[in-house]
Amino acid sequence: MAFKSHFLTNHLLIATPLIRDTHFYHAVTYICEHNTNGAVGIIINHPTDIKLSTALEQMNITITSEQPKQINLCYGGPVQQERGFVIHSPHGQWISTLKISQDIAITTSQDILKSIAHGEGPQEMIMCLGYAGWSPNQLEQEIKESAWLHCPADPDILFRVPQAQRWKFAMEKLGCDINKLILQPGHA
Repeated sequence: MAFKSHFLTNHLLIATPLIRDTHFYHAVTYICEHNTNGAVGIIINHPTDIKLSTALEQMNITITSEQPKQINLCYGGPVQQERGFVIHSPHGQWISTLKISQDIAITTSQDILKSIAHGEGPQEMIMCLGYAGWSPNQLEQEIKESAWLHCPADPDILFRVPQAQRWKFAMEKLGCDINKLILQPGHA
């Protein structure tokens, strides 16, 4: 049986400056699943110009709270960009919720959107469209090539640090001075 400590579920994946792909440039990605079949993550720091209230109105969900007007949707990744994911503190009962840790859950069902529209949703949340996926061993190879750094997920970074500052904050949490990073893979 393989030793599973290398799996990164409930970790933040932090793009190094080596990544130039616009989907992942300076991305901080929450890894919600990582196993022998690959990995799934949601980018948490690439906001869109779309307000949650606009998306709810398009879904014919009545809004009675101000909160959806204050939340910008986040670009979660290049896969299934029409699919929504709510990363949130795990308080509440919704149909399709996966509790990742004591502090973090992900819900994909519309009932959470209705709760948010009525001001009854989770206190801390990010609403993302799309996700990122890696085939078996692909993420591990990208980490070996110095494309990504990683650390355990931090609810402060997920929910409390402004989206535009999450990459810098995550790098600093790792003790990285972004001005001194060496941009050549495989060199110590």
